[in-house]
Amino acid sequence: MFSVKTIVITSFGLLVAFSALAREVVIDVRTTQEFQAGHIDGALNIPHGDIAQDIFKAKVNKDDHVVLYCRSGNRSGIALKTLQGIGFTNAENYGSLEEAKKRLQKP
Repeated sequence: MFSVKTIVITSFGLLVAFSALAREVVIDVRTTQEFQAGHIDGALNIPHGDIAQDIFKAKVNKDDHVVLYCRSGNRSGIALKTLQGIGFTNAENYGSLEEAKKRLQKP
């Protein structure tokens, strides 16, 4: 028979295991041309107007930590609202390319 303590510890262990599967995904929501002119290493390029359709094609999960950026933060803000609308709860708008580089501590 399981005790409440065993169930709580097991549930916590499962939560830790599932959160370990979540990853950080950096997405540049600018146009392909802007992306090709310079971007954060390792970032995916999904233009903001295509984010709802292409986010799943890129194999990004709803529990991943999604970091969005663009030129000024406007398009990444639009993309954030779109992702939140389809169930992404761990997405953030890091603003401009330069601000995202600072926050991510990337060159």
